[in-house]
Amino acid sequence: MRRILFAAAAAVLVAAGATPVFAGTLEEVVAHGIVLTVQGMDVDVAYTPDGKFTALGGQVTGTWRIDGEKFCTTSNFQPEETCTVYPAGKKSGDSFDLTTPQGSVTIRIK
Repeated sequence: MRRILFAAAAAVLVAAGATPVFAGTLEEVVAHGIVLTVQGMDVDVAYTPDGKFTALGGQVTGTWRIDGEKFCTTSNFQPEETCTVYPAGKKSGDSFDLTTPQGSVTIRIK
């Protein structure tokens, strides 16, 4: 019975556009923001629920969206959309490394 309920709940989430396994990490990223470390430089990134973000004190602005397990962004710095798979199970305070089209970065969820 539990298995049936879980499967039904998962089907509803997938139909609504969320991926249950990865939704937690991506929800944490959007809710708290991140500090992205690239080539020794820390970049504070803040996200808003309406699909926008700012970084570097407003010098970088753009949009974000979730596509399954991927976090996709566009910005005035990188106009072509890039999508990156984020690891599951991360929460505020966690750090992890990612390989992006621009190279390796470290992400810390605020």
